[in-house]
Amino acid sequence: MADEITLRYWAAAKAAAGTASDRVAAESPMTVSELLGRAVALHGGTRLADVLGVCAVLVDDRPVSSEDPGQVQVQPGQTVQFLPPFAGG
Repeated sequence: MADEITLRYWAAAKAAAGTASDRVAAESPMTVSELLGRAVALHGGTRLADVLGVCAVLVDDRPVSSEDPGQVQVQPGQTVQFLPPFAGG
C-alpha cells in the first residue's frame, strides 16, 4: 500500500524476526535509520538488532548499505530489504 513501507527480512534476519516481512505505517518518507529502529521495536527481545547491524540494505532493488542510513530516504510504497551475509560462494 502507498501509505506503508514494507520491511523484508532474509535468512538469519527472517529467523531472528520470526517473520519474512513487516509493514510500517508511513504517511511521509522515513530514513533507513528510523526503519531500523521500528523493526527492532517490533521484535523486542530478539537478536534482530544484532543481525540487522551486519545486513546489506536495499531500498527496492537499489543497494544503499554504503550510504548514511540517517540520510537515505524511503518513500511510502517502497520496500526495504535486509540481507545478512551469506556463507559459501
